[in-house]
Amino acid sequence: MAAATLAFDDHLDQVFQALGNRTRRALLAVLASGPAKVTDLARPFGISLNAVSKHLAVLERAGLIERTITGRIHSCALEGAPMADADAWLRRYRAFWGDRLDRLTRYVENDMP
Repeated sequence: MAAATLAFDDHLDQVFQALGNRTRRALLAVLASGPAKVTDLARPFGISLNAVSKHLAVLERAGLIERTITGRIHSCALEGAPMADADAWLRRYRAFWGDRLDRLTRYVENDMP
């Protein structure tokens, strides 16, 4: 396997691992509205600032967010490219599942009394 393919697969592993947690998905949903300070991101989750920072670090390693630091203020912004990569990977399987669902629909419609 080519080095570029391995690097891309490693990147997708990080993205899917980051997206595999509901708190991290919720953080991304908040950031979809625009950049936010880490303290503002932590407020609605009822977990410690340290716990939110750990979630943000996972998102940052996956390239899903960009963190900026101005003095003592840490802000995060959503980065869409890694999700586009994950979507491109998933898109390869949409036709497969669409075909399966179409066949199931035909089967159900033809076998119903």
